[in-house]
Amino acid sequence: MRAVHLSRRWQTQNWSVAEVEALFALPFNDLMFRAQSVHREYHDANKIQLSTLLSIKTGGCSEDCGYCPQAARYQTGVENEAILDVATVVSTAKLAKQNGASRFCMGAAWRGPKQRDLDPVLEMVREVKALGLETCCTLGMLKDGQAEQLKAAGLDYYNHNLDTAPEKYGDIVTTREYQDRLDTLDRVRGAGINVCCGGIVGMGESRTERAGLIAQLASLDPPPESVPINYLVQVEGTPLHDQWAGERAIDWTEFVRTIAAARITMPNSFVRLSAGRQEMNEATQALCFLAGANSIFYGEKLLTTGNPDAERDRALFSRLDITPL
Repeated sequence: MRAVHLSRRWQTQNWSVAEVEALFALPFNDLMFRAQSVHREYHDANKIQLSTLLSIKTGGCSEDCGYCPQAARYQTGVENEAILDVATVVSTAKLAKQNGASRFCMGAAWRGPKQRDLDPVLEMVREVKALGLETCCTLGMLKDGQAEQLKAAGLDYYNHNLDTAPEKYGDIVTTREYQDRLDTLDRVRGAGINVCCGGIVGMGESRTERAGLIAQLASLDPPPESVPINYLVQVEGTPLHDQWAGERAIDWTEFVRTIAAARITMPNSFVRLSAGRQEMNEATQALCFLAGANSIFYGEKLLTTGNPDAERDRALFSRLDITPL
């Protein structure tokens, strides 16, 4: 297995699935040591980046992502809501900044935005950017020219996750191809916007497929600046609900290993501990930070699912001597 040659510039490692799987296979303590060593070379080990995520348009999505409560075809109790007005978004962003967030992410449940959808989002981006916050959007697939409009409005990051390894993808989503996701990422990168791209762990994938997701992300040129690693949230009404829960759920150590593998293969990136924190105890979260996670979603809600509240997070950070960036 290759050695990691540390440098402070973006490099594409072109990690193979076998190489990443070999990281997963390391003794747990050895993997943690290696991940923490890489983390300290590239980042402040006791700092964390805080992001807040707001659903600006909820429900009614035409896609069939098996984990998502916002898909119109599933009965999950999520009500369809029209796009929020700009004033509401700005007010929420101001509160997020007061609570310590440095990045404000706006998510909309679309397959992809039409121009009439994009116009109010552009105004939101401009207004949030004017508050001094980093801006991020996740709006689905982008058409030619849309990324350039978002860039001109001041968008800093665009989130578009790969979800899982290419080989597993068809088991999770059938309404779009893996290449569709890669094409949107190419448009984002081509417009000069930072890429936020990760995936979901715990959807019945094998360890090889988890390694395949990390290898795919690490081999993007360049790798994403932000890499959210999500643990599947079990939402009643979605196809994946209860399929991979209880005894069939992955062990917490496997999730921590995924964080560590992401840190080693993408040393420059911010690795974000994302969905699923509500179900994690504090010890598991602390080990994720030790493994190289240095970003979280911060606040009471993550789109339509729960998230540890800000006060609880602040208490944990105090005990771990972690401070926000």
